[in-house]
Amino acid sequence: MGVFGVEELNGHKWIDSKELLKRSAISRATLNNYIKRGIIPKPLVKNASRDLKGTKKIGYFPETVLDTILEIKKLKGKGKAMDAIAEEVRPVGYRGPERRCFANSLVVEKGYGAMEMTNDSLSLTLEDIKTPAYLLNYEFEIEWINEPAEKVIFGKSIRSIRDVELRNVFRLFLSWEFNHFVKNWEEIAEYHMGFYRMKMGKEQLGQMYTAMSGRETQYLEGVYERSPRIHPEKVHSRYLDVEGTNGSIERFIVYTTFFREGMFFLYQKAEKAQSGIAEFLSDRETVVRDLLQQRLPTLVSFSVLVADLQNSVRICAELPPEEYFELINSMWKILEESFKTYHGIYGKRIGDGVVYYFLKKQDPGYLMNSISCALSIREKMADFSAEWKARKRWLNDLHLNMGINEGQEYFSTTTPSSTNIEFTALGDTINYASRLSNLARFGAILTTKNVINHLNNDERNSIRYGIRKNLEEREIFVENVFSRVDDLLKDNDTWRQRFIDIATLPVAEITDSRKPVVSKPQA
Repeated sequence: MGVFGVEELNGHKWIDSKELLKRSAISRATLNNYIKRGIIPKPLVKNASRDLKGTKKIGYFPETVLDTILEIKKLKGKGKAMDAIAEEVRPVGYRGPERRCFANSLVVEKGYGAMEMTNDSLSLTLEDIKTPAYLLNYEFEIEWINEPAEKVIFGKSIRSIRDVELRNVFRLFLSWEFNHFVKNWEEIAEYHMGFYRMKMGKEQLGQMYTAMSGRETQYLEGVYERSPRIHPEKVHSRYLDVEGTNGSIERFIVYTTFFREGMFFLYQKAEKAQSGIAEFLSDRETVVRDLLQQRLPTLVSFSVLVADLQNSVRICAELPPEEYFELINSMWKILEESFKTYHGIYGKRIGDGVVYYFLKKQDPGYLMNSISCALSIREKMADFSAEWKARKRWLNDLHLNMGINEGQEYFSTTTPSSTNIEFTALGDTINYASRLSNLARFGAILTTKNVINHLNNDERNSIRYGIRKNLEEREIFVENVFSRVDDLLKDNDTWRQRFIDIATLPVAEITDSRKPVVSKPQA
């Protein structure tokens, strides 16, 4: 091998997939899309070189695919659609008369010598998996599932179930639908219970999902005792038969691999295992990213915290670019600790603002944690502002304005890039929180009446909330009351128009303690 990542095969240069991604600056998902469209040939999978530590096998492509990718980028830059580009760069077979595409193999004829690459050499993606597969979180709820798993294993549509608790795998195993579809359903339940035993004790079975009957708990305790002990390993595998009540029997090798986000189960027919599985499962980072990108939308209860930097446009204009970015990055680094402490889940950054979610299912104290997180952020922000002003000899105070709301919405992931995963919720819950962060001034924390109403008495008594009112040319803070947004702004017609969409929303300000509140300038 001369150049790193390039290998001579039959007198011609081939480039491995890692080097190809690096030199072409495209993502693995984009590469797989080009392969699927027939724009570039499927890779020849070989043993990896000694330079690629931790990688047993890797795919190689003709080095000329770099020219193809460059051509695609040029055509994209001209505004051409991907379908039109695909037709243009592969007029015959894949691309050019020197390559022919056959039904079951690609024969590289001219430039690359007589070398055949079968479809089995394809580097697999989730879309290429044609046998049952699904992802369980550590509460044993299905987060992702493909169509073969629905048809062969569960006998029903799982993706149409929006309530994540109803996708608990043991709840599904105990249903009459599953019992009437799979004859050996108890064996399958015992197999999955072995993975439950790795993480949880028998005494926790009764809290696995809501509305579990005593009979179900007792039965699952018996399954727990009978289930096999499974030892943690990178990839666990075993034979498992699926016997249909219609008399059909299919034998599978079930591969299970573990991630921080859950357990991935992949079923392969024992008599005809698909090649490339080991390489697919070994690329753990890619697998979990693809799974999270496609996880099922779930209806969940949550609290959302939106925080915005006040006067960010003015601050950006006043500071040199390097100092502005230093300010923003330092600020989020300091505040990230608060989000972790109070179990916040990163949503996405909006300009100079940020969104964090607090999920009820993961944290029963999710509402109070979102409030405590906001109070912690305000305290740290005050220290950060003082330190920044002293270090930069700057007169401006830094304020992070926050809005908190709660609700039940569909919760899922988005993929702004091939490397990032963002969580997002659809609906008015996040929109109202965002509008409240825009309404808040000078580091205030605004929340809706719904949030306060859902707190228990002890939680309500631990915080100070209310409304600021003007009385005889001075500002007072009236505790334990709410106000419609429109009433707060009745003396400011410009702001009333800006917030007309939440005019009737009852809100309150949360203060950091039950100490006297320092008056602040009016917006």
